[in-house]
Amino acid sequence: MREILNSNSRVTVLRSNLHAIINQGLLEMPGNFFQTKYKNTELLQNDIGVKCLNNLLSFLEPYTDIRDLLSCMSSNLQAFVIKPSRSKEEFSKLASDFQLRWNFLLSAVSKAMTLNCGHSFG
Repeated sequence: MREILNSNSRVTVLRSNLHAIINQGLLEMPGNFFQTKYKNTELLQNDIGVKCLNNLLSFLEPYTDIRDLLSCMSSNLQAFVIKPSRSKEEFSKLASDFQLRWNFLLSAVSKAMTLNCGHSFG
């Protein structure tokens, strides 16, 4: 990861490809709920997972310290999972829901990158 972050050209291509798959609606989320919900790119931009991904993208610059990306993810978890929780049960539900959606999103990103941008990364 540090090798990629320390390469200006790799980070530039990675950022460009990630923005393209998000903005062009190339993400295919698994399951009927996701497929109908995310046909509208406006709805996609309001999804918590996509918000977290966009936050990470805003920090993704050449020579970014990996700790900055981890801190960004920690802040996202604080904002979307920990703070809204009123009880231990609610925290467990929000955390598991976030983890499931985050995993679906990262799988969709990986698939879209492979199918649409495979020539420029890897």
